[in-house]
Amino acid sequence: MTRGQRFELRAVDFLLRDQSIRSRFALGPPSTPAILDREGRRRRRKKSTIWIARGVRVVPEKGKGLQTLMEKKDFEQWLENISVTFLSLTDSEKNETLDHLISLSGAVQLRHLSNNLETLLKRDFLKLLPLELSFHLLKWLDPQTLLTCCLVSKQWNKVISACTEVWQAACRNLGWQIDDSLQDALHWKKVYLKAILRMKQLKDHEAFETASLIGHSARVYALYYKDGLLCTVFSVDYSDELDILVSGSADNTVKLWALSTGMCLNTLTGHTEWVTKVVLQKCEVKSLMHSPGDNILLSADKYEIKIWPIGREINCKSLKTLYVSEDRSICLQPRLHFDGKYVVCSSALGLYQWDFASYDIIRVIKIPDSANLSLLGFGDVFALLFDNHNLYIMDLRTEQLISRWPLPEYRKSKRGSSFLAGEISWLNGLDGKNDMGLVFATSMPDHSIHLVLWKEHG
Repeated sequence: MTRGQRFELRAVDFLLRDQSIRSRFALGPPSTPAILDREGRRRRRKKSTIWIARGVRVVPEKGKGLQTLMEKKDFEQWLENISVTFLSLTDSEKNETLDHLISLSGAVQLRHLSNNLETLLKRDFLKLLPLELSFHLLKWLDPQTLLTCCLVSKQWNKVISACTEVWQAACRNLGWQIDDSLQDALHWKKVYLKAILRMKQLKDHEAFETASLIGHSARVYALYYKDGLLCTVFSVDYSDELDILVSGSADNTVKLWALSTGMCLNTLTGHTEWVTKVVLQKCEVKSLMHSPGDNILLSADKYEIKIWPIGREINCKSLKTLYVSEDRSICLQPRLHFDGKYVVCSSALGLYQWDFASYDIIRVIKIPDSANLSLLGFGDVFALLFDNHNLYIMDLRTEQLISRWPLPEYRKSKRGSSFLAGEISWLNGLDGKNDMGLVFATSMPDHSIHLVLWKEHG
């Protein structure tokens, strides 16, 4: 053994006697001989290896001095002991231990730690879980969060977009009509995006646009709209099935006309004020006075609403009279809505809703400045109202006005028909197809007709 090798062995022996070094390599007690005699060392020595103590060997490497290694069997035993000790620690002690080990780690260990942590902590549950279970979890997220999750990856976007139940529920919450028979998995997310855009336009008062019809040489005092046709006539309604046209007039009567011949079939009396609104509609509920499918005529004046049965026989009597106050202290505005199940009319106190089966008032909606607000349309989800300055949309679920649209100055007609609603099926809920065409029309002092139309979807 050369002098240099003996010097290195002495240096290693000195280091091994240090307690921190011994604990790091799990060496035996200091009494354990660290250096063997010269003959024994020569006999046990392998090529380029110097045995120092149990389970530890020193390997000389060119330019690096001596490198201390642990045998695999002893390392596994040491690792098991360390694991048992680690598991017995508290959470704070475990965290402190990990922090210390990380501070001792080099670039190779840190890279290894980063790769393994990413595998453990960033597992893609949408790939790992069955599709049905993924859909169940996604139902707990709000739509805005789901839209954000769609940006994670193509796989996430595909799975989330196919979650039909989630997007249908989101559309219903916006008051959108849902056709359950449509099974296209990717359809409802598109419908929701269209719905959220339309509702944002309503909230920002940007859902409509205006136009004018010019051509009359005198003021138009009454308007009528049905099946996409806008007519300049007085308060009328008609039924092709019955071949009947009904009109209300300022002589306090309601007249029935034969559409095919133009002959007056009957005059209904009983009103004491101008008949400002007439509505023909099939009944959808059963009561003692009518059955589903019966043709019903409603006529309204300043204080009351009369209900008439209309059939092939023309001579009929009023079934019932509806009113807000028996002493006529509360006036009804010349607006009336009837869908076969409910009757709705506006008054100075708000909107009144009657159940057509029992004729009872079931709902009164108080609205600010209700004396000046008139009813144009009433549905399951929305109501359309207006005053001298604006057109309003009310969400009937919250009874709050959610949108408005400015109207030009015009003069209301005492007959109550110089303004009207256009297509009103969207009042039962938007569906992406019924939010188009005419919303509102009114006649103007310059002999024109002012129109409010739905804007096309962006």
